[in-house]
Amino acid sequence: MNCEMTSAGLRDLEPGSYTVIDIREPSAFEYGHITGAVNIPQDQILSAQLPSDKLLVICCKIGLISGEIAEKLREKGYQAVDLKGGYVDWLRGKMEDRQITADVEQSLRKKFKKSIFCKFTKAINEYQLVKPGDKICVCISGGKDSMLMAKLFQELKRHDKFPFEVEFLVMDPGYSPENMDLIRRNAESMSIPINVFKSDIFESVFNIEKNPCYICARMRRGYLYSHAKALGCNKIALGHHFDDVIETILMGMLYGGQVQTMMPKLHSTNFEGMELIRPLYLVREADIKHWRDYNDLHFIQCACKFTDTCTTCAPDSRSVSKRLEVKNLIAQLKTINPQVEKNIFRSVENVNLSTIIAYKEHGNVHSFLDGYIDTKPPET
Repeated sequence: MNCEMTSAGLRDLEPGSYTVIDIREPSAFEYGHITGAVNIPQDQILSAQLPSDKLLVICCKIGLISGEIAEKLREKGYQAVDLKGGYVDWLRGKMEDRQITADVEQSLRKKFKKSIFCKFTKAINEYQLVKPGDKICVCISGGKDSMLMAKLFQELKRHDKFPFEVEFLVMDPGYSPENMDLIRRNAESMSIPINVFKSDIFESVFNIEKNPCYICARMRRGYLYSHAKALGCNKIALGHHFDDVIETILMGMLYGGQVQTMMPKLHSTNFEGMELIRPLYLVREADIKHWRDYNDLHFIQCACKFTDTCTTCAPDSRSVSKRLEVKNLIAQLKTINPQVEKNIFRSVENVNLSTIIAYKEHGNVHSFLDGYIDTKPPET
């Protein structure tokens, strides 16, 4: 049998005669996958019970390791082939000359108006994120969150309630050509006029052993601030959502020993006059995923060219693994208390300083003892 199959060949197969098995990590699979695919990570597939009466099409990110897995499965007696080019090549073919702007925009005006657009505008109004005369740099990484944020800003502009400008900025810190191509195609399919600039950040952090992803993220933000300011912008908008906020709260408490949150807006400490805003602050990730799937949108989890071996970005890094632990913990708690997510969020809105042992403000530590008045018990 032929040991390799193209994405075009996959589309020609008879439905029900095959099973696509995606061997990427679950988080990457959840972020985007071939319609109908089954996720069995590469470290589990050789011991898994697989259908012997169907053709098994093995898929990874770009086809680097799926061939080896398919060969081992054939040695075990299965009908297995490698999907050439992996998920990325399948996605590229699916997006060929695709134009979905009208459908995506209609979904935000109708089906997702309450769950997404109204929460987007609520955050903007409640936290005063956008003001008349602002020029906002909408930073697009290529994932579901930033692409949604771009469409929401376009929708907000159409309402024309007050004057502001937007730039849609994509920084290429060294993405592989395949990943960069997918970002461009997604933007084109949704009529998002992106402005792309290059940097060498990935090369700079490649040989850094300790916290390379953290350093990369900090460097990327600095480049975004700098380029946004050069474009005449006074704010950059990032796509962090409600789930990111509550996960940050719990991570700080459980692993950092502190009470803090991801703020809806911040003044830049290094770029005078610049602010960072988070307009998706009140939007749930589940609703973003629903919007993505409803419009049959597909994205890649990580565009870093150093993660093309089908693993997630820095799978052993402390911050990534701890955030995943917290995400799973919240999901478990939610089965017992459906209000747990709202309560975590409200906990940093309802801080009672009179019941806090100590707190920091502008770098100064304050203790409850500062205002505590010692009183002697009355004499009897």
